[in-house]
Amino acid sequence: MSLSASGVLTTEYLKEIGKYPSEERMKQGPVAVCECVEKIPCNPCESSCPFHAITIGENISELPCVTWGKCTGCGSCIPACSGLAVFVLNKSYSDEVGSVAFPYEYNYTFQVGDVVGAADRSGKRVCDGVIKRIVNTKKADRTTVVTLEVPIAFVDEVRSIYRERRS
Repeated sequence: MSLSASGVLTTEYLKEIGKYPSEERMKQGPVAVCECVEKIPCNPCESSCPFHAITIGENISELPCVTWGKCTGCGSCIPACSGLAVFVLNKSYSDEVGSVAFPYEYNYTFQVGDVVGAADRSGKRVCDGVIKRIVNTKKADRTTVVTLEVPIAFVDEVRSIYRERRS
């Protein structure tokens, strides 16, 4: 099903348009994924990257392009994106688990170590995950960045969490 028909991005679609890192790259360490597919005038992800791994170019309505080899997965781009469309994926932990770092702009009471329900791009609960890191800084304009450890099979799909704790 196409993006226009379903209204929900898929990993397959992002791969098809060249906006998704290879499995080989993701197993080398954390890497940013810009899931921005609308040509709108916006470029804070580009200017936030200290490694110049994200480019948009002269026409700020172009889609961001990540140079996977330059990206360190530092996550500076996550809170910079006003569209909440940047994530950092990491499949280098082990064969069993990986992580997804994402923006979270809701009130929360969860803490590092909590088990929470993990949601896919459509909001459907797909698995449980463990909160590994929560970053909320003034520099990030108070956009909280949550890093969630999930089973490796769900790294490509998990993009948010449910607000309640599971344990």
